[in-house]
Amino acid sequence: MSAKKSTVVSPLMKQLAGYIAVAPRKALPEPVVEATKHHVLDTIAAMVSGAKLLPGRMAISYVKALGGRREATVVGSRLLTSVVNAALANGMSAHADETDDSHAPSVTHPGCGIVSAAFALAERERRNGTELLRAVALGYDVSARLTLSLNAAEFRRVGHLTHAFGPTFGAAAACAALARLDADRVRHVLSYAAQQASGLSTYMRDTEHVEKAFEFGGMPARNGITAATMVAAGCTGVEDVFSGERNFFVAFDESGRIGKAPEPEILVRDLGRSYEVVNTNIKRWSVGSPIQAPLDSLLEIIRAHGVTADDVEKLVVRVSHRGANTVGNRDMPDICMQHMCAVMLIDGIATFESAHDMNRMKDPKVLALRNRIELIGDDELEKLLPSRQGIVDLALKDGRQLRHHTQHVRGTAQNPMTRAEVDEKCYHLMAPILSPKRARAICDTVWNIGRIKDVRKLRPLLQA
Repeated sequence: MSAKKSTVVSPLMKQLAGYIAVAPRKALPEPVVEATKHHVLDTIAAMVSGAKLLPGRMAISYVKALGGRREATVVGSRLLTSVVNAALANGMSAHADETDDSHAPSVTHPGCGIVSAAFALAERERRNGTELLRAVALGYDVSARLTLSLNAAEFRRVGHLTHAFGPTFGAAAACAALARLDADRVRHVLSYAAQQASGLSTYMRDTEHVEKAFEFGGMPARNGITAATMVAAGCTGVEDVFSGERNFFVAFDESGRIGKAPEPEILVRDLGRSYEVVNTNIKRWSVGSPIQAPLDSLLEIIRAHGVTADDVEKLVVRVSHRGANTVGNRDMPDICMQHMCAVMLIDGIATFESAHDMNRMKDPKVLALRNRIELIGDDELEKLLPSRQGIVDLALKDGRQLRHHTQHVRGTAQNPMTRAEVDEKCYHLMAPILSPKRARAICDTVWNIGRIKDVRKLRPLLQA
């Protein structure tokens, strides 16, 4: 005989589950709708471009071998598979590169996990574009608040992977909304998400970006959509995983090591008033986040002073200690600070192609310039995190000393890209793979997604 079902549910859980349950019917403010379109398009473009990179190719090959019902699109292929498999593959493709979005305060890359899962379930359920946008915005809200409630930066510092924790819950919330689950079943979805919350911040040791793509994108997308679809299929669970005996916050209380206890109340703080998708960054450059600010600074100097590589005696780049540790002399071009700065000085710009050209890592001209580039972890810039600022000091052969300090990277919440800039970035990521005509059609369709009655309209545009 089974034990009596517990009906004790905390006010926090009631508020959170209730908010998720009504999200599909709750209109978003127009600026939030616009921002969500930016992030949906940005993530789709990351899926398309990433499908042709090693992590994307391996993910597509893996899910193809699994088979599965023809429910959702594996972007950049002709494959239709189960929603769980599609979410996994598309999540990995979306983070195969360093072009997907990021939410600095919560230390997450929300789009690759949340949009991948939400788009797959919206396909299966034939949801309209407005429902997809509302679900995605909801996912960003839950994802950010989850890791912030755990004291995100410190939680990551002691070894946990914030990039998987938050987006797992964000994907679960988005998919619960798209499945139109009531508040009681949403509580079970959150419990299934909590059981799958995991990840270690060892990704910097992944030299090919494959496991990292799984951890940042594929795993949270798969886990979140699994939680929602299991409950939608009738599976039951714990009524309130965030309170009571041995709850989520007890299990992940790192106060003994970081000096701060979890703050569960952050999960519901300002829900419906503050929308985290508006506070999420879109990358101007297809490179690791710590490289964004120095490239912005270099471009300003190049354009203002006509500097070329031949003019440079020495370049000193300053970022946070954490940033310098992440991108210092790495073996992959798009996550190597010294390489990308050298390439920008030589080319006058940084492109997706130059950020992924492994051959240029051995180019004598690039290597000679790299030898004159010094990367420094700066104490003052470390204190400014999560604001990822950068300072470049250029010493020129003619004796000039040029400096530029980027405080707000282009594409951040403090210095956002325009619709035209996002469109240009995404079009150029997709056109070489899908054709200029289809890339243009995808951009136009997403900008008008609120008029779409069935998101499957995007399916033929995304197949390759």
